[in-house]
Amino acid sequence: MNNRKLLGLAFAMLMLFLLLAACGSNESTSEEGNTDSSGEGTTEEATEEAGSTYPMTVSSTLSSRESRDGSQTYNFEDVTFESEPENIVVFDYGFLDTLDALGVEGIVGVPKGSTLPDHLEDYNSDKYTNIGTLKEPLLEDIAALEPDVIFISGRQAAFYDQLKEITPNVVFVGTDQEQYWESFKSSVDIAAKMFGKQEEAKEYMANLNSKVEEINNLAGNYDSSLVTLYNKGQLSGYSTPSRFGYIYDVYGFQPVTKDIESSSHGSNFGYEAVLEFNPKVLFVIDRTAAISGDSNIESDMENDIIKQTTAYQNDQIVYLDGQLWYLGGAGLQSELAKMEEILAELE
Repeated sequence: MNNRKLLGLAFAMLMLFLLLAACGSNESTSEEGNTDSSGEGTTEEATEEAGSTYPMTVSSTLSSRESRDGSQTYNFEDVTFESEPENIVVFDYGFLDTLDALGVEGIVGVPKGSTLPDHLEDYNSDKYTNIGTLKEPLLEDIAALEPDVIFISGRQAAFYDQLKEITPNVVFVGTDQEQYWESFKSSVDIAAKMFGKQEEAKEYMANLNSKVEEINNLAGNYDSSLVTLYNKGQLSGYSTPSRFGYIYDVYGFQPVTKDIESSSHGSNFGYEAVLEFNPKVLFVIDRTAAISGDSNIESDMENDIIKQTTAYQNDQIVYLDGQLWYLGGAGLQSELAKMEEILAELE
């Protein structure tokens, strides 16, 4: 073989070697590229998953609720949202409290016809449309707002179907008297997930859980207690389970009796019955002040009968803010305020 042929063969082998090397390099690069691409894809997917909360299906805190007289049952359907609601109507003051605490924007209507708790007074401004009272919604005014969601609780349950004619996106966010704390946390979870406020909610709940532990330790100092509701000189009593049973079940106070009829307005409870049971701590929620603003609670309560009780003699009658306990509650801010009120009175 002459030199020219040898050179040609060598050149051809060199080109073949370079070609194979290039293919191998491209294949390797492609594999690395796939790895990178897969990594980026995973990151993008993770980011997309983290941010793509919608479409989202939301369940109410309760699947159903009976009317006060037990004659009807209202069933609440799951709601699927295609995007985050922008026009928000809120009937429940507790849920309004939670949205306010989390910094949620887009609230357009609240029930100003009922007394807003003091810490939600800003919602009385003209920025927010009055949608009626807690018991009587202004349906036409609500419809004019074109809401993306309407949040309701027990007092509006009877209007559920009518509100759904305005928007199918009606979510029940009220609490269950037998599972108060769990249903409250469910309402917070709804707000946090729907509006991307999980971190803020987590911080609030950590603070609340710390307060629950603190108030449980305080409650251990008393072996009997009674929760009452004051209304224009009359008393109603509550044990567990009941509307205010979480003072026993969550806060840890021992009920002086469990033999009290469970109802939203409590059992009629005379001053003589308070003396008969003689609790170490007597909680009195002022409904009168919450509804009308005027109350004679202390002069009515501190009568000759109540003065004979251990609670009175040891200065352990705890008057509770009716706006927080009767109208409000079940909100991140109000639940904290409730516990702080009791801690301040009994510590």
